Order: sequence, then C-alpha cells, then structure tokens
Amino acid sequence: MFRKIKAFFKLSGSMRRLVWEAYVLLAWARIQKAKPFAKIAPGLGAPMFETPLTGLNRDQIAMIRSISKAVMIAAKYTLWESSCLVMAVAAMKMLERRHIESTLYMGTAKNEQGQLMAHAWLRSGKLIVTGADTMDQYTVVGVFGKRCPEKGAGEIVYNT
Repeated sequence: MFRKIKAFFKLSGSMRRLVWEAYVLLAWARIQKAKPFAKIAPGLGAPMFETPLTGLNRDQIAMIRSISKAVMIAAKYTLWESSCLVMAVAAMKMLERRHIESTLYMGTAKNEQGQLMAHAWLRSGKLIVTGADTMDQYTVVGVFGKRCPEKGAGEIVYNT
C-alpha cells in the first residue's frame, strides 16, 4: 500500500489532478452503467456519428494521452468494477470538459465457447483513448460521437 501511495506522489501535479478527476468520473460512470441503457445513451453523443480522425493539435494530443494514462491508473485502484465501458465513458467526459471530441465504440464477439462478449473503446482523432488492447477482436455494433460545438471547440480548457 505504501508503495502505491509513494508512486502516486511521484506523478506530476497535473497528472495527480487528472488521476483524481478520472477516479471521480469512473465512480460517476459506474453509477450511470447501472441505469437502463436507453436513459444513458443520449449523454454518450450522437448515435451512429463518428468524429473526425484529423484536426487535433499538439496540445490536444498531449492532453488525450494524459487522460488515457490517468484513466488507466485510476481504474486499477477503484473499489468497484471499472469495465471497458466505465473507462470509456469516464474518459469521454474528461475530453468533453476540455472541448475535445471523441467517439465511443461498442462491439461484440463470440468467445471460444460461443458465448457473446462485449467491449467498448474510445477514440479521439486517430488516438485510441481506452480499450485498445482487444478492440480488433470485436465487430462494431454501436457508435456514439461526442461533438463539442460550443464556441472555442477544440481548445483545451484548464479551468474546469
């Protein structure tokens, strides 16, 4: 336990803040997951819409990578299950707060026993933010694009 705390404090201040934000949003996303999908779907973005693969600047790419890392770190230490969907929704919310567009993908596949499996992953630009490890094994069955149409869309907002 002491090593984990020590490792946390070795992170930069900005990364520690992102990890805390990710932890809180993982809890929020886990609560959302418990609701009927029809109730949470509108908050995931426009159905069957994919955001562009291009158009990110260097600062946005750096922020996306930092958010991805923060979500992965925080998910290891949650007291609840932080599944692929929970991580994708939390990361989507973190990107949305910074006016960075993203696309949530949901896929299905069958395992060796013929049972249906599901997976979710999040993409922003060309970067896979969460769920990259097994996404190629799944057939996409749902897509939700989170647009950021407000004035200043695409800019990173640090005072959120």
